Amino acid sequence: MHFSRGLGIAAGIIAAATQLAGQAKPPIGGTSTGTTSPGIGSSTISRGPLGGTSTTAPDDQRRPMVLSGKVTLDDGSPPPGPVTIERVCANGRPRAEGYTDSKGRFSITLGQEGDVMPDASESPTKSQMGGLGTPGGGVRERDLQTCDLRATIPGFRSETISLSGHRYMDNPDVGTMILHRLANVEGFTTSATLAMAPKDARKAYDKGLEDVKKSKPDDAQKEFQKAVDLYPKFAPAWYELGRVYESRDHVDKAREAYQQAVSADPKYINPYERLYLLDGREAKWQQVADTTDKVLHLNPYDFPAAYYYNAVANLQLGNLDPAEKSARGAVKLDTAHTNPRSNYILGIILAQKQDLKGAAECLRAYLQLAPDAKDSDKVKQQLAEMEKSAEAKAQTPK
Repeated sequence: MHFSRGLGIAAGIIAAATQLAGQAKPPIGGTSTGTTSPGIGSSTISRGPLGGTSTTAPDDQRRPMVLSGKVTLDDGSPPPGPVTIERVCANGRPRAEGYTDSKGRFSITLGQEGDVMPDASESPTKSQMGGLGTPGGGVRERDLQTCDLRATIPGFRSETISLSGHRYMDNPDVGTMILHRLANVEGFTTSATLAMAPKDARKAYDKGLEDVKKSKPDDAQKEFQKAVDLYPKFAPAWYELGRVYESRDHVDKAREAYQQAVSADPKYINPYERLYLLDGREAKWQQVADTTDKVLHLNPYDFPAAYYYNAVANLQLGNLDPAEKSARGAVKLDTAHTNPRSNYILGIILAQKQDLKGAAECLRAYLQLAPDAKDSDKVKQQLAEMEKSAEAKAQTPK
């Protein structure tokens, strides 16, 4: 039995691609409920507001908690760009809590309400930024018993800081997190051309970022265009200009701007991502495969979405071996399960290769991770067909 495009695979893939296409990199964060341990912390006796006595459990109170610290490279120098500070809890998804400044310093408030955005290159939604904190803000001390802080930037691995036992009244300075550069990584989400840009070009670029944040696309477009006119090798300005064009549905101009960014700095990852997302929307699968190959060559560690799109493209092109390799890479790197559909794509690939048992396992994983997915009924039907075929195959005399 072959599971082909006739089962609606292409339509489902394109729909999933469209959901991811609004972001320059795989979604960060998500809803998380940290594992709690009963009995951690102690009750105390305090005076009520009218002088009476009341029993409270401080570790059960949800309050904002301020933490500060620093991120450095292992040689003591500051990071090459803004670093995301994430809170990671057992059995939960990472939550972005804030970002470092240019010197690697950070001050964050755990569980704060609202979006956390470093600049115009990211647009995470509140649902993507969810975590232990809830609307209104704050975390419980006991919820932090299984949580760590880590620094995240492509091309590096971070040492972590445990939050276990940290209290509201403790010193907010949690110390220094050290980043170690990964071997065989050439591509990053920062560009060397940013530091080389002349003063006036950098000023226009910064002004453009501010205009984006203020929802002034006309002004932002003018400033980014000014920046690249002053410095044609200004890769991040070309990239941001492309983002403005794309947001206004000027796809051809956006594509041209992204290609200019790639030409200015071939090791700058962000424009490659936008290009393969645009091609994915238009089902230009060979272009998607070629561009994601470039991303994975530049940085094979930090972009599970590139593995996912590479798998999708190669599946559509009938290249099942590279499709399987990339799908397994997407599943392996997606430790936070932000894209459960990677399991589904791997299952379809294995079904095409007649590994029905492995395919069924992948579809079960997808349904477990995304029980409320819009296509869950279709996937359940496919799973039932796979299981029936696998059973018949097992009973067939060899």
